[in-house]
Amino acid sequence: MNIQWGDHQVYKVGGKMFAVIGARGTLSFKANDVAFEMLIETGVARPSPYMARAKWLFVDDVKKFPREELRRYIADAHALVAAKLSRKRQRELGLAAS
Repeated sequence: MNIQWGDHQVYKVGGKMFAVIGARGTLSFKANDVAFEMLIETGVARPSPYMARAKWLFVDDVKKFPREELRRYIADAHALVAAKLSRKRQRELGLAAS
């Protein structure tokens, strides 16, 4: 986790962002196509400004999100971003078989 943009907690894998927590309890994260559409349709999240075309979601108040569900979405975000890393980088990070 890094602090960027003043007060945002930025979570990365292999130097690539997969989630951002704002100081006011907001959350942005990478989602798969199904989660992206479902969470928008149900009103749980909205497309993240500037990142929606990359399937990022924005949650206004992370405390309103069920904790276990949130953990699954963040783990999925990590996996989505990690899968896009080169095989070499995945091995360096211990994410892929040698």
